[in-house]
Order: sequence, then structure tokens, then C-alpha cells
Amino acid sequence: MCYRMTGNAADADDLVQETFVRAIEKPPRSTAQPLRPWLVRVAMNLSRDLLRRRKRRGYVGPWLPSPIPTDEESPASYEPPAPTEDTPVARYELKESISFAFLLALEALTPSQRAVLLLRDVMDYSTGDTAEALDMTDANVKVVLLRARRRMKEYDKTRAPVSLERREATRRALEQFLLYLGNRDAAGLERLLADDVISLSDGGGEVPAARQPIRGRDKVLRLILGLAKKSLVEPRFSVRMFNGLPAILVEDVRSIAGSATRYTIHFEVNEQGKIRELHAVVAPGKLSAVGEAVTCTPSLC
Repeated sequence: MCYRMTGNAADADDLVQETFVRAIEKPPRSTAQPLRPWLVRVAMNLSRDLLRRRKRRGYVGPWLPSPIPTDEESPASYEPPAPTEDTPVARYELKESISFAFLLALEALTPSQRAVLLLRDVMDYSTGDTAEALDMTDANVKVVLLRARRRMKEYDKTRAPVSLERREATRRALEQFLLYLGNRDAAGLERLLADDVISLSDGGGEVPAARQPIRGRDKVLRLILGLAKKSLVEPRFSVRMFNGLPAILVEDVRSIAGSATRYTIHFEVNEQGKIRELHAVVAPGKLSAVGEAVTCTPSLC
């Protein structure tokens, strides 16, 4: 829940720890009632406070979620289902709700809109349970949810469930990308990129990264080939499952002093299997949940 609220694995860990610290130091008065609703209330309030601070601080360059390892199955949910008469009409799947596309779409929401949307449309909380968790009235929850759904309309237009077909299409594009990159095949890379491809790099102000989105096939291709030329040694690549989809973990890239030596690359592919979005998370602080990997060369991945 905290990860979906913040999109940051390290922040989510801190929020969970702080929630349980408060449970130990200042527990609820009534211990006869289930503790979970109280924990959810504290965690959501802490998450909203963190989001407000983050928005006030601003961010250096594009913001991307921090990658988290996932398996082929949907993550378990222990949330009680809402009563049938109060089940959300707009329902986002649990696996979808940790995808880069979904977490990026949530950034357009206010902290309260984000909290309401997650509880109602992802966790399947009832209106009453959502109101209780966020200290809001039922009427206010309904208004905030309506505004949140309106802001999610752009995402809904191109919404693609994290299905087996999408995972396979992403894996094929990823394997082709590594093969072409390893062979320095510019023509192959060009065919793989969509005309309107966008590249986003999140350095978080920690390491060098593009401060603005790179748009268009020609510019993104020049970026990829330019970065490949700067590598003094062959990078080590591994294919991992992050946020529900296959992605690339790059390690030991000793190109320029001060540059990232470990980062992840994530793809969004279109219906033709071409890469329409390329996301690179290079900020070291965003990789707290990324473990070590078995490495391989581009041609073998």
C-alpha cells in the first residue's frame, strides 16, 4: 500500500517502519478492535504527508518509480473485498497498480486523490471504509474519487493490463534491443523504436541523466548509440521481472567518473511490438529493492 502511494521502495519501507513504531509507542486506545484499520489509517496519513513534502521540494529531472522485483503471479492482497453494492465500477488490477505506467499516472493526482483511488479502485475498499481510513466523510470520498478518475482518463485511453501477452511482447522487444545493441546495429534499433518514442531518465540529482524527456525516434536512437560508445568496457546485462514486466538490469558500467554503475531499463511497447516509451532508473537511491543478478552479454540475454 505504501509503495503504491509513493512509488518509491525505500520510502515505503520507511513508512511501514514508522507505522509500527507508532503502534508500539502510541497504540490505539482500544486493543479489543482489529489493529489493521488503525495501521492502514496511520500508513495512509504518513504517505500523504510524504507526498506533500515531495511536491513542495520539487524533483531534479523526470521522476520515475523505483523498480521492485515481482514474479509471474499477481502480488497477494489481504484487503477485505467491498460489499457487492459498493464495489467500484472502475477497477484496476493489483499487478497493474505497481506498473510504471500506472504509478506515473498517479503522479498527476493530489495525495488525497491518490489515496482514495488506491483504496477504492485498487484495494476494493468500500466508501465507508475508505472514509474511515482517511478521516473523510463518505460524501467527500465520492467527490475526491470522481476528480481522481477524471485525471486518470488519459491513462485509461491507453490502459493495457499486465497480461501474459503483454509480458511476452515486452520480453521480445527487450531481447531484440539487447541483440541490436550488442551488435551496434543502428538499423535494427531504429526499426524497434516507434516514431513517437519517448525516453525518460531518472537520476534524481544523484548522477548525470537527461533533465528533459527525449522525444522522437532519431533523438532517442542517437542517445542510445551515444551512451553505448561512452562505455569503456562491455556492460553486464540481466533480464529481470520488475513491476510486473520484464526489464533490464545493467551493472558495472564504468564509462565516466560519477556516472551510474547500476541501473534499470524498462519498456512500454505498442500494439505493433515497438518501443513507445523507454524508462531508465539511474538514481542509486531508487534501487534499494533491486538485488544482485546473474549477468550475461547482450547477445545471450
